Amino acid sequence: MPTETTDALTGPARNTRPPTAQAALGVGVIVEDGQGRVLLGRHHSGTWELPGGKVDPTHESVAAAAVRELREETGLAVDAGAVEVFAMLHDVIGGINRISMGALVRLDSGVPEITEPHLISAWRWTAPEELPAPLFTPSAQILAAWRPDLALDHPPAHLLRIAGDRDGN
Repeated sequence: MPTETTDALTGPARNTRPPTAQAALGVGVIVEDGQGRVLLGRHHSGTWELPGGKVDPTHESVAAAAVRELREETGLAVDAGAVEVFAMLHDVIGGINRISMGALVRLDSGVPEITEPHLISAWRWTAPEELPAPLFTPSAQILAAWRPDLALDHPPAHLLRIAGDRDGN
């Protein structure tokens, strides 16, 4: 049962305990090279996916998480100011609300490394019109939010487009 307090000026206050976590927050990073190709990793499960992962619950911004995940997974280094957070997607998997943030980074060049060989067997630059299948569901959702013209098949997700938020907050 919630613990409530009373404030003499405003009446009953809200819960004094933090809410129970009910969502997972992650970021998928579309890395676009100078030729317009995107970077995809071949997961050992057989799916192709964007670099990305969970946003740490330590006051880490979405842009900072994108920078960290990109560096950890590919060895590619970018500044948080180079990250464009463009979409928030929401779906529910296994009873958990999943919030996936779509981020875009443009690089003139870069050679990704396999830094997590237990997860990713290869990184590949791919033209958006030639995306391999199967795509990891959150990656497909993010790519479809970025380029609806690609007509990617993916489970439905609620989409909120974010415009002009270059700092990832």
